[in-house]
Amino acid sequence: MTSPGSKKLVTSDGSEKKVSGNLGKVSFSGDLNDSGSSSHSSSGGGGEGGTFEYFGWVYHLGVNKIGHEYCNLRFLFIRGKYVEMYKRDPHENPDIKPIRRGVIGPTMMIEELGRRKVNRGDVYVIRFYNRLDESRKGEIACATAGEAVKWVEAFEEAKQQAEYALSRGGSTRTKLSMEANIDLEGHRPRVRRYAYGLKKLIRIGQGPETLLRQSSTLVNDVRGDGFYEGGDNGDAIEAHEWKCVRTINGVRIFEDVANFKAGRGVLVKAVAVVEASADTVFEVLLSIDKHQRYEWDAVTGDSEKIDSYEGHYDVIYCVYDPKYLSRWQSKRDFVFSRQWVRGQDGTYTILQFPAVHKKRPPKSGYRRTEITPSTWEIRSLKKRSDAETPSCLVTHMLEIHSKRWCKWKRTSYSKFEKTIPYALLLQVAGLKEYIGANPAFKYETFATVVQSKFPDVPNGEYVDEEMEEQFYDATDSSSDEEDEEESDEDDEDQDNKEIKVKLKNVSWAIASLSLKRPKAPGASNVLDASVDPVSIDPSQFQGSLRKGNGDKDSNCWNSPSGMGFMIRGKTYLKDNAKVMGGEPLLTLVSVDWFKVDKAVDNIALHPKCLVQSEPGKKLPFILVINLQVPAKPNYCLVLYYAADRPVSKSSSLGKFVDGSDSYRDARFKLIPSIVQGYWMVKRAVGTKACLLGKAVTCKYLRQDNFLEIDVDIGSSAVARSVIGLVLGYVTSLIVDLAILIEGKEETDLPEYILGTVRLNRIELDSAVSFEE
Repeated sequence: MTSPGSKKLVTSDGSEKKVSGNLGKVSFSGDLNDSGSSSHSSSGGGGEGGTFEYFGWVYHLGVNKIGHEYCNLRFLFIRGKYVEMYKRDPHENPDIKPIRRGVIGPTMMIEELGRRKVNRGDVYVIRFYNRLDESRKGEIACATAGEAVKWVEAFEEAKQQAEYALSRGGSTRTKLSMEANIDLEGHRPRVRRYAYGLKKLIRIGQGPETLLRQSSTLVNDVRGDGFYEGGDNGDAIEAHEWKCVRTINGVRIFEDVANFKAGRGVLVKAVAVVEASADTVFEVLLSIDKHQRYEWDAVTGDSEKIDSYEGHYDVIYCVYDPKYLSRWQSKRDFVFSRQWVRGQDGTYTILQFPAVHKKRPPKSGYRRTEITPSTWEIRSLKKRSDAETPSCLVTHMLEIHSKRWCKWKRTSYSKFEKTIPYALLLQVAGLKEYIGANPAFKYETFATVVQSKFPDVPNGEYVDEEMEEQFYDATDSSSDEEDEEESDEDDEDQDNKEIKVKLKNVSWAIASLSLKRPKAPGASNVLDASVDPVSIDPSQFQGSLRKGNGDKDSNCWNSPSGMGFMIRGKTYLKDNAKVMGGEPLLTLVSVDWFKVDKAVDNIALHPKCLVQSEPGKKLPFILVINLQVPAKPNYCLVLYYAADRPVSKSSSLGKFVDGSDSYRDARFKLIPSIVQGYWMVKRAVGTKACLLGKAVTCKYLRQDNFLEIDVDIGSSAVARSVIGLVLGYVTSLIVDLAILIEGKEETDLPEYILGTVRLNRIELDSAVSFEE
């Protein structure tokens, strides 16, 4: 008999264990910004701003020495650059000793692997490893995607503190111990616990019963029933013009009237405010629990997951009863894929496409139907006070045949209300009412302040008696028995999709405003005004991808104005105001489009690169952006931006060019915009600015008169899935990109655009083989 307040946990060997207490907590010492991530004003990774603490319950995944997989409940504690793992909460058990401990060194890499099935359910997995030795690695898992993101931020913060400590100096032995590959099989030295400077801990999360409720993964036989800010808020200007045409059960139905007559399809969306956090709504949408979906979803209630890929993509098989939707009584089924992305601002995007899968071929007695392609967007809304219930804006968007749509708008009833697209639109209403009728879903991990139970000491931080260690999923010989205990005891038709709807060109829309193209705001002191500018002649620099003659040209590039992008204004830190971007500071002089066997770094050092040419050596400064595109084969899109004057050392660009890698990672920003193309690709890419150094692995090479940034898009499972979708439609896409440095302090504002590029319908076969 399970006691009140506890849940049954399915452990690695299939047995059940009662769990109670607090689980799913992530705690931060510092201020929380709107997205829930930790922020502070100190530089150098928080080296002088006090020590940050993160703690909470996670699932520890691994394989023991005899090859058995285990999934155990563990309490993870990060203090500064040090990490410890416990079997119980050390706040409630002050004398307990950690079963693992070590240093999160600057060579540690953190990767979010997405959703994975573990012991009958799904968790969100984080992998960490040493980039110098990938055999040293480990995995932890969380109940929700939101918690996984917070833990990634915690590890990144610890890395920054380690980098700060390394840059601050110290003995040679200390530096070597942080960089070298430590033998983790030997005896671990004892660590003296110090916690100086910890003024408060901010706990995020409520407890183990909450994690077990939120995660359908490790709970046995638990049913799911037991228990303005309007607009898209993007950083690129889009040409959609949404008009509300009807309101149904508190849900607004919109249509895009910007180019209504351009094709047979019309883009529509249903929008509603749901009184729950974005993480909660995302979990409800992804859950295929039949009892839960029966309460709000008339289309995909009987669902089965038949495959999944890379943690951010799965394939679902559905059977539905047509009597609610049409006069036909034959049984129907369909297969569709789901692909999801969580933006750096916490917004979730889910893409749904009709699919075919060998595990579920058409079968006798069922009529195979194609589900309408659609997207979900879940965006958190800001709370006016801490006591206010969390809420989010849920948008479901799809393309509908215009003839049916127009008839439904004119009449109070039509055959359209018996179609799957109509039922898909009403999913938002069902979701809103279902969550509203279940108060448990309004749960949010409110932040509460608790005092540290560790005494303050003047030494300032942890001190190892012998040598600092790096933290991995490995144990020493003295904990072999504990490892054994962990693993055993403890724990409409296809053509409609390809209709090309002629969309407004953003540059035309801007030109219609009769605005003069201003110079880049805030960029007046970035380049050294005391030096005479040199003349930049783009004809001297010929790349493998040619410059185009307008938007009607194909397989080429152009450099558009920055006025299609919204960037942080002078008062952004006070009022979040953004302004229209101006002319780029740097001139795009050439673009290379290479085909490679594997990702290539340091292209600027190649003897045939324009950076090494005589005209290139005469330029004061060149910024090389090497976008490494994972595919078969792989590709490299290399952008070359030139300055006509040297970069001022005291400017934000100067600090970026000569700064540390962690400084660059925290500020290197890209804003994407699909100007023309399939609307599903537009929703997948979005228009929100992305800190590339936080999303994917970036490497930096600073030499002579250039800085090269190698962007490994394949280092992120999310980025790989999105770029795979883009490559499928790349020959019909016009893509704009803006590159800039994020302004985090008042002295760095307003922002300015470093450079832009427009890629017009690129052909993959036109890529030139790269000569090693």
